[in-house]
Amino acid sequence: MPIKNRLAETHAEITGWRHQIHANPELGFAEYKTAAFVAERLTEIGVDEMVTGVAKTGIVAVIKGRSDTKGRVIGLRADMDALPILEASGVAFSSQNEGVMHACGHDGHTSILLGAAQYLAETRNFDGTVVLLFQPAEEGGGGGRVMVEEGVMDRFGVQEVYGLHNLPGLPTGQFAIRPGALLASADEFYITVTGKGGHAAAPHESLDPNVTAAHIILGLQSIASRTVDPLQSVVVSVCALHSDVDTHNVIPQTTRMTGTVRALDPEVRKLAQTRVEAIAKSTAEAYGCTAEVEYVLGYPVTINDADHTEYAAAAARAVAGDVIMDTPPVMAAEDFSYMLEARPGAYIMLGNGDNGTLHHPAYRFDDEAIPAGCSWFVELVEQRMPAQ
Repeated sequence: MPIKNRLAETHAEITGWRHQIHANPELGFAEYKTAAFVAERLTEIGVDEMVTGVAKTGIVAVIKGRSDTKGRVIGLRADMDALPILEASGVAFSSQNEGVMHACGHDGHTSILLGAAQYLAETRNFDGTVVLLFQPAEEGGGGGRVMVEEGVMDRFGVQEVYGLHNLPGLPTGQFAIRPGALLASADEFYITVTGKGGHAAAPHESLDPNVTAAHIILGLQSIASRTVDPLQSVVVSVCALHSDVDTHNVIPQTTRMTGTVRALDPEVRKLAQTRVEAIAKSTAEAYGCTAEVEYVLGYPVTINDADHTEYAAAAARAVAGDVIMDTPPVMAAEDFSYMLEARPGAYIMLGNGDNGTLHHPAYRFDDEAIPAGCSWFVELVEQRMPAQ
């Protein structure tokens, strides 16, 4: 059978773990109950080594194969944090932590890796070592970066690393991947425009930062339409605009805008940063104002290594048959990118069916995807490190 028989047998147990995690969601770097639950399961499973408190609330665990003739080490990653969303999914095991919800499926990812760990610890049908990376704070906290900076790749000798993410809209249990850029970089910018405030009835005596900000916003849209190669991808979005006054008859002194820049190519990413800063400052100067730009580099582009993409796809084919090899890249970001910068590997998408959009209050993770996800992790290990 494509799905490992043992994983089909333990499906209900793993689903129960997922429901327990879902009902007790926690935000990034505060996944204390989640980490404790994962640690308890790993202890029961019988991993060979476990280190808690990695990147504050993360866990690294080690499972050794029945042999180790070549010194191979593979890392498998799952994220554990939830989102600040009031749940409206209607499931019986809904969040008991009001205003916090697993709306991205990290409860599913964590449970899938636990299920795979249980199988691998029971069978040990591989030659080498598996390192389990239960990561905190993917949702904006950069927990993957912190784990890399704390040296987990070197400390545990990880040579290649893999992860998965559920994908709504793709049939449940179907896999999709692509070599190269799969997910975008995500940077933030904060532009403060300073002019000269005054009375709305005498605009000629003022330097209006709102008008200036409006022209900056329009100018920023030229980055995609007139600066970047049309065959490349970039998104520049101004998402918030605030003045230092909130009334109908005062021209403000300052106006602040907040936005994001996303790209699928590191060079395009650099170019977009340069243009954001130049457009903001030069436009402000043209209207007699000044612009201060704070540009914050966020998650890098998630880039799948070509060879390791094929390894990931081969394991997926063994589980689910056909694999979509040219899934379109997505402009969302993922901090697994830091792990792929540190080690070659690949990130794969696992179908979640028609169960709502990620980051939506009504999103639901499809438990029927669990056996496929667990089997993929296991198959990947057994193919990359075949038993001797």
